[in-house]
Amino acid sequence: MSSRMLVTGERAGLLRARAALEGSMGLVITMGALHAGHAELIRAARARCAHVVVTAYVNPLQYEDPAIYPSTPDADTALCRAHGVDLLYVPDTSEVYRDDGPLVRVVAGERGEHLEAEGRPGYFDGVLTVMLKMTNLVRPDVVFLGEKDVQQLALFRRMVFDLDVPVEVVGVPTVREADGLALSSRNIRLSPAERTAALALPQALAAGVEAAADGGVPGEVLAAAHKFLDEAARGDIPVHTLYLELTGPELEPDPRSGAAWLLAAVRVGATRLIDGMPLHLAARP
Repeated sequence: MSSRMLVTGERAGLLRARAALEGSMGLVITMGALHAGHAELIRAARARCAHVVVTAYVNPLQYEDPAIYPSTPDADTALCRAHGVDLLYVPDTSEVYRDDGPLVRVVAGERGEHLEAEGRPGYFDGVLTVMLKMTNLVRPDVVFLGEKDVQQLALFRRMVFDLDVPVEVVGVPTVREADGLALSSRNIRLSPAERTAALALPQALAAGVEAAADGGVPGEVLAAAHKFLDEAARGDIPVHTLYLELTGPELEPDPRSGAAWLLAAVRVGATRLIDGMPLHLAARP
């Protein structure tokens, strides 16, 4: 751990600073607008590694207008400094891509074409491309990713395996508010009434997890979760379900038994929220 944190927006500055850091390296890849969930990723990296690098970059391959994503650079710097980050990389797009963009990109495959990518062709191609670039630049021993973005975590793990990227990937459990809402940079967009309505999302997932714990089959798990979301859709502040699905640990479709994820996305007002909870499906004869 360095006594001072270096902040740089230049690729060359990142490479110089990285070369000066000896010992194990942890990487936390973010889009900025950091919150307590990101702080938990940093703490996990700090506990495992001698040094921690955080990247904060809103990728235009994911968002046609990156300006729509919240931006809190001063607060991000303060959070990273308070949690012992050694190096914070905050590039602009000119440091990441050429003017004509990347001609070569990662292809996420069929498991990157649904859920969060529904209606957004190539979304996870862009996600994995920038994550691979950050990983190659930093050359960490371990990359720490939050389990709230389960699809991103699973696809990154598969990319690491398929492309023989020499890095360990650690998933860190989702950090939640006291009432169960998963921490997200998007939560700041919710009005007080919308935030209350949004609690239907973790409540629905928790109901599905409880149904699984009681021995429910996949259809019963989904029905238990749908009950909450269907009621929320009729509320004064409607909660619109975008998807609700059970997947295997690596996004395998239609799991019948064993470890699984219950994943959902909703829209509350103008804000899209995602969440997921792990569960275990009992084997049935």
